[in-house]
Amino acid sequence: SLFAQNSDNLRDSKARNSLLQDQSIADQEGTWMAGFGRRVITPRTPVWLAGYGTKREPEEVIHDIWVKVMALKSPEGNRVVMATTDNQGMSRSVYDEIFEKVQNQFGLKRSEFMVTFSHNHSGPRLRDDLHDYYPVDEEQERLVDEYSSWMAEQVANAVGEALGNWQEAELLTGEGYCPFAVNRRENIESEVPQMLANRIPLEGPVDHYVPVLVIKEPAGELLGVLFGYACHPTTLSFNRLLGDYPGFAQINLEKSYPGINAMFFNTCGGDQNPLPRRKLELCERYGQMLSRAVQRVLSGPMKPVSTGIQSAFQFVDLEYEEVANRETLLPIANGKSELHARWARRLLKKLEEGAKFPASYPYPVQAWKLGDELLLLGLGGESVVDYSLRFKHDFADHTACQTTWVCGYANEMISYIPSRRVWEEGGYEGAHIDEYGHPAWRWTKDVEERIAATTQAVVRQVS
Repeated sequence: SLFAQNSDNLRDSKARNSLLQDQSIADQEGTWMAGFGRRVITPRTPVWLAGYGTKREPEEVIHDIWVKVMALKSPEGNRVVMATTDNQGMSRSVYDEIFEKVQNQFGLKRSEFMVTFSHNHSGPRLRDDLHDYYPVDEEQERLVDEYSSWMAEQVANAVGEALGNWQEAELLTGEGYCPFAVNRRENIESEVPQMLANRIPLEGPVDHYVPVLVIKEPAGELLGVLFGYACHPTTLSFNRLLGDYPGFAQINLEKSYPGINAMFFNTCGGDQNPLPRRKLELCERYGQMLSRAVQRVLSGPMKPVSTGIQSAFQFVDLEYEEVANRETLLPIANGKSELHARWARRLLKKLEEGAKFPASYPYPVQAWKLGDELLLLGLGGESVVDYSLRFKHDFADHTACQTTWVCGYANEMISYIPSRRVWEEGGYEGAHIDEYGHPAWRWTKDVEERIAATTQAVVRQVS
C-alpha cells in the first residue's frame, strides 16, 4: 500500500520539455550565475565498503558513484559552492584536505564551501572515518589513504570545472513528499512490512518532505536540480558498490532530463531508515519514489529566488560527558567486543605516548542565505530528524516567505548528533560516539542547546 500511493506514471516527454515554462524571476536587479562540475569517484582499487563494521570487499559495481558540484554567484560577486558526494562519511582530515585544495586553488572561504556526503553504506571507506570500526590490515589502510587523497583531488577538479563554466541562471524552490523513511528508534524493523500492509500508523517523528532547488537558464532550459531527503542510505548491506537509493534517484532524474546535474543531500536522517530493506529491488523502488517526488515538484508551480548570497561558518565546542582514561579503557581493551577493544587499545597507546585527551570537540555549523527566500543550514555529523524539524520552525520567516532547509551530513561525519530528546531517551543515536573514535562515550546533555545557539549566531550573520 505504501508503494501503490506513489506509483503514478512519469510525465511524457512533451510535459518534461515544457518544464518550468511561464515561471520567471520578476522585479530583481541583476542575474544569478551558476556553474556545474562532476567527477566519477568509484574506486579503482579494492577499498572496502564503509558501514556495518565488517570486512566488505566489493565484488562488483552496480553503478558509479560521483562528486557533483554546484557553484552559485550573485550579481554583487558573492559566491557559494556545494559539493555533494555518494560517500558514507568524511573525517576531519579528509574535509580539511579538500578545503585546503579549494581554498588554495580557487580562493574559497570556509563559509563559501560546503561538502556533503549522502551517508551511502555501499560506498568506499575514507581515511580516519570510523577508524576503529574495521578489522583492517596495513595494506587496506594504504589503499584507503590513497583513495581518500585521489577522491579529494576529484572534488577539487569538479569545483574547478564548476567555477570555470559560469552561465546566467534562475533559481526556484519547491518541496515534495516521499514517505518511505521510518523512524528506526520507534519501530521494530521486522514488524514494519506487516504494519504497512495493514495500514497501521508507524511511530516516531519523521521528515518526509523533499526540498528541491531548480537551476535553469533564463530561457527555461533546466541545468541542475538539488534535492534532499531525511533517511539513511542503508537499503543494502551486500558487497556491491553503488549509491543506494540516492544513487538511483539521481540516475532516474538525469535520464528523464538529459544534460542536467541531479544532486542529492541528506537532510537530518540520523534516526531514519528505509524500511523494509535488504533487497536491490527495494533500493531501486525507493530511488524511483524519490525521483518521482522531485518530478512532481518540477512539474508544478515553484517559488523564484531573488538574487543575493550571504554565507557564514562557525565551530562550536561540544563537550564530552566523560573523557576516557587508563582505568576505564583497560577492561574494554580486554573485552569481548572487537570494535570497542580496537578503540580502547588505540587510545591506551596514545596515553602511553603522552597524549592528553581534550574535553570537547569543535563542531561545524554553516549557513547560506540565497536571496530572501532560502536559508540553507549545514550541520556536521549524523543529525537526528529533530534538528530539521526544529530549525524549519525556528527560522520560518513568513513575512519574507523564507524557506529553511537543513543538510545534516555536511563537512564532517563526527558522530551521531542527538537532540535533547534523543539524548535523554538514550539508545544508539543518543550515545556511542566512541565508535567514531572520540575519547568518550557521549556528549553532554546540552548538545542540542550548543548547536542551536551557534546556528542562531550564523543565521544572524547572514540575515
